[in-house]
Amino acid sequence: MIDSRRIQELIPHRDPFLFVDQVTSLNAEEKSVVARKTISIDEPYFRGHFPGNPIMPGVLIIEALAQTGLICLFELEMVEPDAEFFFTGIEQVKFRRPVVPGDLLELHAKLLKNRRTLWKFEGRAFAGGQIAAEGVFSAYAVPRSR
Repeated sequence: MIDSRRIQELIPHRDPFLFVDQVTSLNAEEKSVVARKTISIDEPYFRGHFPGNPIMPGVLIIEALAQTGLICLFELEMVEPDAEFFFTGIEQVKFRRPVVPGDLLELHAKLLKNRRTLWKFEGRAFAGGQIAAEGVFSAYAVPRSR
């Protein structure tokens, strides 16, 4: 298992924009990872999305899946430790179930392919044993600015 301290060593995201609490499984052969995020009522986005009916914004679920994929690449040392990633595409995204306070968001990401600095992942987010969101994500890597 990879804890939050190690996650922060791997990726540059920080609170309130870090959406992965721990990694529960990492498969080097399949280039896949399973991570978790506990969804608390104290998340800052719930103040406005939506008062009286808090729902995690879909774009943040997508960001959580992207961060999960990055953890896989960095932990398996498939990219340079100083690489920065930027979305180039988000495809076939479907939202199936709302994510609400009290949910444990389970994040699955698997590398589909890469070519030089371009990376493509598939991701699925589960809440309450059901698929909450799924899609295919593309990003490119560049050396981190100093």
